[in-house]
Amino acid sequence: MPLHPEIATFLAGLPTPPEGPLDPVAMRAADEAHVAPVDERLPLNAVEDTTAHTASGDVPVRVYTPDEAGTHGVIVYFHGGAFFLGSLETHDHVARALAKETGLKVVSVGYRLAPEAAFPAGLDDCYAVTRWVAEKGEGLGWDGTTLAVAGDSSGGTFAAAVAARAHDDGFDRITHQILYYPSLDLDFDVDRYASLRENAVGYGLETAGLKPFNAFYLDSGADPADPLVSPIKRQDLTGLPPALVVTAQYDPMRDEGELYGRRLREAGVAATVSRYDGAGHGFVQHFSWLPEYHRVFAETRDFLDRAGRGKQS
Repeated sequence: MPLHPEIATFLAGLPTPPEGPLDPVAMRAADEAHVAPVDERLPLNAVEDTTAHTASGDVPVRVYTPDEAGTHGVIVYFHGGAFFLGSLETHDHVARALAKETGLKVVSVGYRLAPEAAFPAGLDDCYAVTRWVAEKGEGLGWDGTTLAVAGDSSGGTFAAAVAARAHDDGFDRITHQILYYPSLDLDFDVDRYASLRENAVGYGLETAGLKPFNAFYLDSGADPADPLVSPIKRQDLTGLPPALVVTAQYDPMRDEGELYGRRLREAGVAATVSRYDGAGHGFVQHFSWLPEYHRVFAETRDFLDRAGRGKQS
């Protein structure tokens, strides 16, 4: 189907990007300027900012509790932003929708960003907070069942890498991984995936922008050949948690996500790959107010239910 008309109208109205190198500080400020006031956000039972004291250091987190139940399963959420953008604020609405639709507590992670923090600082923060949730457990209101990791775009990279790292470390508490249009292969050779050419221009995120947007992360020491940087490079996917991989029809990174889902299934992992037609990269963050795309949160809930909420430890 064609690009959704609301998305097409939005893209047509975007100004031409300024020439010259990217300015992380200015781009972050621009993103923050579009955050809705607190009183206009989806209400939940409780939203609390706190600090996770972890092996990676003190990491800011925001905890979303959907209702008054004493305990909940937990989704640990990693925001997107090409490893140098995004924050607890810019993705607050995504975390709220996840909590509301799934009925689970969401812990959103304010991990360190490139280029100020070199690889693997952000990944270490995400992994450490996931373990902190399991260790904090009862005090955080975790019911000992579902412990899912989720992320959009580069946050999806972190979610996949955290799941793999946990498996290698023998940390078996992660029950699900939820990857929204993940960046799984940071080798941006345009011949690697058909979608890099098919969706190269005109859909928001453009193929030519992948290298400069990810340069802050790669230049900080992240090697695209490392499976913790490019999770699709991991040879053995057996034993990883059940996965929901959401892709977008007009996303240059569509095919790497769908290939990862197929490879998970071939390795015996229960994996659902769901392509959203008419959408481009970033639709969960920017266009989930459209009914066609808001259903991604209901699909996430259904995936968690279908894959099992986890077993009481």
